[in-house]
Parts: sequence; C-alpha cells; structure tokens
Amino acid sequence: MTGYGRGEASDGILKINVEIQSVNRRQSDVVISLPRGFDALESPLRKVVSSVVSRGRVSVRFHLEDLSGKVVSQNFNHEVAGKYLDQLRDFASRFNISHDVTLGEIARLPGVFDSASGSLEAEQFLPVFEDALKAGLDLFIKSREEEGMHLREYLVASVRQMKEMAGQIAESAPAVMEYHRRQLAERLRRAGVETEVVDPNRLAQEVVMIADRCDVTEELDRLDSHFRKFDDCINGRGSLGRTLDFLAQEMFREINTTGSKANDAGLSHLVVQFKTELEKFREQVQNVE
Repeated sequence: MTGYGRGEASDGILKINVEIQSVNRRQSDVVISLPRGFDALESPLRKVVSSVVSRGRVSVRFHLEDLSGKVVSQNFNHEVAGKYLDQLRDFASRFNISHDVTLGEIARLPGVFDSASGSLEAEQFLPVFEDALKAGLDLFIKSREEEGMHLREYLVASVRQMKEMAGQIAESAPAVMEYHRRQLAERLRRAGVETEVVDPNRLAQEVVMIADRCDVTEELDRLDSHFRKFDDCINGRGSLGRTLDFLAQEMFREINTTGSKANDAGLSHLVVQFKTELEKFREQVQNVE
C-alpha cells in the first residue's frame, strides 16, 4: 500500500530528519538513502523497516544537521578536482569543443567534496537514526492503516458481488442440464429416431454423461469455500496480501472451469461478469500488506 511518514530525533550532536514513502509492489523492496559517511548504518536501519513492512517499495531518506559543527566535515579533494579538470580540457581539445568549466560544475562531480564523520565512528550515531526512523514509521504505518480500511471495504463489497453471481449461476445450472437433455431428444427426432425405440439404458447413459459434463456443483462448492476463507482472512490480523492473492488465483480457476463446463449463453454471461469483478479484486489485492 502507499504511505507516507516523517520523523525527527536529536541527541544534541546530530539532528536527524527522515521521510518515508511507499508505493505498491507485490514483493518487498526497501531503498535507504543516507548522508555520506554513514553508509555503515544501512543494514541495521533496513532491518527496522523490514520488520514492519512485508510488501511494497519503500523509500527512506535521511537528512542530517550537525548541531556541533564537528561531526561532519566537508573536505575539498584538490587532487580529484584537478584530474577532472585535466581530463575535461583534454577531451575538449581532442574534439575541438568549448572547454569552459565553472567551479560549481567541478564541485558537483563525485569525490570532489568528501563528507566524512570526523573522529567518531558512524555506528555511535545509530540510536539517533533509529529514533528518527521509528518516529517516522509510526506515522507511516498510520497512513497505511487508513488506506487499508478503505481497501478492506472495497474487497468486502467485491466479494459480496461475486457471491451473488455465484448464487445466480447455481440457480441457473439445473435449467442448463435440462436444456441439454431436450437438445439430445431434439437431435434424435431430427435424425428420425423415436425415443420410444431407443434402448432406455443407452439413452440414460447419454443423459448422465451430459449431466456430468455440465454439472458445476463441485466448482461452486469450492468457490463457496474460498469465500469463507476470505471472510476469515479479512477479519483476522497480520499480513494477508499473499493469502488473498492465492485465493484470487483459486477463484479464477474455479470460475474458469465453470464457464467451460456450462456451455450455455446465459451462464457464460454470468461467468464473464464474475471474471470482470474478480480481475478488479485481484488488482486491489496486490496493494494489501
């Protein structure tokens, strides 16, 4: 699910601000952006995020303010800047192009300014980074919970519609079998064969075969089982996304088989409606944590 949160913390030396954003994705993907010199903190901070997020692409950006003016220093690397300038001039001369380079352009090149945590190790500041992150995650989770409530209402309404469609299919199924039985009798009549002279056992076998091919009771029973499983999941707690994704796949399997076995225009129309609603359901399930 999408979400947003901000957090802030300070230990009197550093002031840390963090922004957390997420977009929908089936798998979990956590991207953490840290100030230079603090890359060693990425792994423990990633674990904090992964402990509360199991799906979605989550971007975490940390911003740092050095309250003491001593922890973070900006070192101008003369050697690196000189090499950049020499190479740019050489390239410009070789291809006969303008080689006007401003100081600002040089300063933005990688490695010209080195940010480093002074004499202190970056790991010493992990607690203040974690405090800021946890504060941001609190708001982030609340925003996702609000979206989750709206998503829950949609999924419940969607399943309610599919239950109604499944009920209509169940009501229409016996009429379909009777239709095919009459069709068999009509084909025999057109062929000039009177049903009275046909072996009753053979005719009964054909009717049974037609009934078996058209019977969708088993598929509808399994659909009903999936609906009950959905009710159990949606009223539970914890991560539901993958379970609901699996249920959607299984529901599609059953309704697809139902459409193939029914071989009836009226039922086919209901099956198409069911599949349309199910596809919307599946799309929204991808957003569930």
